[in-house]
Amino acid sequence: MAAGALLFDFGGTLDADGIPWGRRFHAAYRAAGGGLSFTEFEPIFQASDRALEAEPDIRGLGLREMIARQATLLCALLPDGGCVDADRIARDFHMASTATVDRNREVVTRLAQRYRLGIVSNFTGNLEPCLEELGLRGLFGAVSDSTVVGVAKPAPRIFEVTLEALGVEPRMAWMIGDNFEADVRAAARLGLRTCWLAPAERPLPAEGVATARTASFTNLESIFG
Repeated sequence: MAAGALLFDFGGTLDADGIPWGRRFHAAYRAAGGGLSFTEFEPIFQASDRALEAEPDIRGLGLREMIARQATLLCALLPDGGCVDADRIARDFHMASTATVDRNREVVTRLAQRYRLGIVSNFTGNLEPCLEELGLRGLFGAVSDSTVVGVAKPAPRIFEVTLEALGVEPRMAWMIGDNFEADVRAAARLGLRTCWLAPAERPLPAEGVATARTASFTNLESIFG
């Protein structure tokens, strides 16, 4: 399956095997003694996302400080936030993320020798410093952070900006991501091939299909071989 470019989501894709940040923060929160179910936790986590975006220095934060800031904001919003350790939540989340990135960096490095690579991410304006901190920035020819670009997935323009920066037409590119609507369906509408990174137990949406599916980032080389 030849390709000129591979586009990646960031959160849940480069730093996890298809598990979004909300789910992973909830797991860290429960490990720290929190009692809310994910259904109860999710809207509060989304509120912490909005609070993080509004932080005046957000664009300069690397991943470690960003996670720590969000854990603090989250605990201030949770009804039992005073009973859980925000530092532990941040530490556990960061350790899991960096361990996965360390594993995936080797895969990305090899793929970068054969394809033009880009990132298309709904992020908070500080994706560049996060990538620098993780030692990933030099592997990507284009990085599109939705806050910086001014448009977010699933809008087509953020994909188009990335492909234009790489000099690749949609039909010669793949999008790899964990969010079926924002990553897979949106990219497919533009003519990109798609790879859905998702745990095996996650059900396929009622409509639409990805070109490929994998439960592990480490399988990507076999897909693009």
